[in-house]
Amino acid sequence: MSEKIIEVVDLGKEVKDAIGTLTILSAVSFSVKTGETVAIVGASGSGKSTLLGLIAGLDRGTHGTVRLGGEDLSSLDEDGRARLRAAKVGFVFQSFQLLPHLSALENVMLPMELQGAGSARERSQDMLAEVGLAKRFHHYPKTLSGGEQQRVALARAFVMRPPLLLADEPTGSLDAATGLGIMDLMFKLNSEYTSTLVMVTHDTDIAKRCARRLTLSAGQLIADESLAPLAHEYDATR
Repeated sequence: MSEKIIEVVDLGKEVKDAIGTLTILSAVSFSVKTGETVAIVGASGSGKSTLLGLIAGLDRGTHGTVRLGGEDLSSLDEDGRARLRAAKVGFVFQSFQLLPHLSALENVMLPMELQGAGSARERSQDMLAEVGLAKRFHHYPKTLSGGEQQRVALARAFVMRPPLLLADEPTGSLDAATGLGIMDLMFKLNSEYTSTLVMVTHDTDIAKRCARRLTLSAGQLIADESLAPLAHEYDATR
């Protein structure tokens, strides 16, 4: 497939601080085709998470253009960007971002209920079962391990079958073995639901599992490489 789901053109982000203007991103341009798996890598402070937030429309660039599914985010107000995210984007964060007062099932159901989607309970139960949490429907986040919480987050991200998944250091809060299991599961689901995956990671082994790697340094895109992604089988026992 050749359709571009993401187009970034001359994107920059600057913020004012006590001593002047700080440039976080400068003249970043690239596009992502539907179905690609892309890792965004770079040192801490290189602008990776800022770039992901701008792609999602969670923030606005100082200059340049971001198009998501052909829509120019700068032409949309905050509500419009929120509607576009709800329709097209699933998120997975390092800190899970589960609502503590909701059960695992209720956390997964939430995006469906906000969109008025039908069969929210049944689809959410099926999704939790698919990530290995069929016996954890009614557990609250504080009673789940870190790996289980990230599985809930994955179920929530995929339950609406989004065409685009954005992940920000999804294994950053997990030990190595648990993180490997989560990544196996994420790539399995991404393939199964034919989503486009754009992921910020500091882990070179995780980046190698993507078909493409974008490298940022001091806010600039310094490399855009095609990779031969490493294949891993999903192990449900992890």
